[in-house]
Amino acid sequence: MRVIDSHTEGQPTRVIVDGGPDLGSGSLAERRELLARDHDDLRQKTILEPKCSNAMVGALLCQSPNPYCAAGVIFFNNTGYLGMCGHGTIGLAVTLAYLGKLSLGSHLIDTPSGVVRVDLNGPNDATVENVPSYCFRKSVELTVDGLGKVSGSIAWGGNWFFLADSTPCILSRENIPQLTDAASKIKRALVEQSIFGADGGEIDHVEFFGPGQSSDVNSRNFVLCPGLAYDRSPCGTGTSAKIACLAENGQLAPGEDWIQESIMGSRFRGSYRPDEEGRVIPSIAGTSYVFADAKLVHQSDDPFARGFG
Repeated sequence: MRVIDSHTEGQPTRVIVDGGPDLGSGSLAERRELLARDHDDLRQKTILEPKCSNAMVGALLCQSPNPYCAAGVIFFNNTGYLGMCGHGTIGLAVTLAYLGKLSLGSHLIDTPSGVVRVDLNGPNDATVENVPSYCFRKSVELTVDGLGKVSGSIAWGGNWFFLADSTPCILSRENIPQLTDAASKIKRALVEQSIFGADGGEIDHVEFFGPGQSSDVNSRNFVLCPGLAYDRSPCGTGTSAKIACLAENGQLAPGEDWIQESIMGSRFRGSYRPDEEGRVIPSIAGTSYVFADAKLVHQSDDPFARGFG
């Protein structure tokens, strides 16, 4: 199985370019369900420890049923499958450019959450125009063990997010363990208190915000992903969810830049446009770098071929 590894603003992506299973020709959402149901060992064998880091997001390259799309992709992580991944889409575009399969310019990429546009601005520089994003609920209150009353917004940016109104501590690398613990407790409380996204969607990402470390940054964030690994990048879908909330509150105008800094200090430049129906269409710009072109080997007698279990 051939894979290309890259990182987008510090967050890694592993693109499977050859050797994946035959998932038919259905929609990317249908193929994601088929992959999860019948071929989850692919996810286990490619991104779980000891072969990989918990931060890694996997991306299975597929052919889209949409003839206008340059590619299709299914994203997954250490616990399951994603609808969309902003950093991963930038990483995919840069990977395809590395392979000579994507030229500079505008391209459509098919995902389980819908078709997104990618502008490849340079060999390592891309902008993703994400799926329509929106603020689902504001001023949501929940009681969290060890934190007391916590309030925030629920928003969709290609995945479901709880965007907390306050942070339990300063957003610094030294506080990553405390931030991870607090976000994990919030995630658990959302389930226990039956707080969901639209149509009962699980809110599987939690996001904290604080001031940036320089004057040209609008905010710094910490994002806990579904597998309880924190996002090293500013999180593309998380930044999209934030932009949707800012637009909802009249705090960000169409076309105005929002510079989102990650807990590691990397940045995404975000903005949005309203579509014909008035929905928020976020754009996320960042850089990605390929660092490995490898062949994965799977041995039948490897006791940890599918991770530690």
